[in-house]
Amino acid sequence: MLQPVINETIAESSYRRIRADIIFGRLTPGQKLKLESLKESYETSISTLREVLNRLSSEGLVVAEGQKGFEVSPVSVSDLKETAALRLLLETHALEQSFVHGDVEWEAPLVSAHYKLARMEQVMASGDTSRAEDWKRYDWEFHQALISACGSKLLMETHSVIFDRYLRYQMVALSYRGDVAANEHQQLLDAALRRDAETAKRVLVLHIQGGVEHALARGTLR
Repeated sequence: MLQPVINETIAESSYRRIRADIIFGRLTPGQKLKLESLKESYETSISTLREVLNRLSSEGLVVAEGQKGFEVSPVSVSDLKETAALRLLLETHALEQSFVHGDVEWEAPLVSAHYKLARMEQVMASGDTSRAEDWKRYDWEFHQALISACGSKLLMETHSVIFDRYLRYQMVALSYRGDVAANEHQQLLDAALRRDAETAKRVLVLHIQGGVEHALARGTLR
């Protein structure tokens, strides 16, 4: 998930903006990314855009078409399932390690992250979808907080990249699952505070699989 960075370069700023626009669906799956248009929209050079788009291509968010240019990566049922499976693999391992090493300094931001998420879930449950991006940002923050004591920077960074790929599907194809998802988040918090990794892993499996099944049931992916 993208976070504001102070004194970042033009290239880094452009990367973050374009990446966010892809993840949140403002640049749609399969959309051609014409450099001249992007140059105006993001106020940066063609050379910087090529650098950014090649970087996003390495993350699987953009497809480089050789001489034809670039386009936003398409979405598919098979890719959603593969992304969800990889997220689950990384997150269950990180979660288990985080529960072993987490202390009271870990618990405080975790409880805070859940509080913000729960409040936003109440907004979504009311039918107000105008703050969907805030909802998913708080969702990301909560899941990152759960695994933040895992002890591996590389694991955290890899999980973040895969979570963002999964997040793109949530913005494109998924919708709010209501009390089911909110209850699962509460169960994850409760298990974390008890250091009950086995329960947390079972809930996480249901949480991610439930999201995938919800997307497939809606029929928005092919």
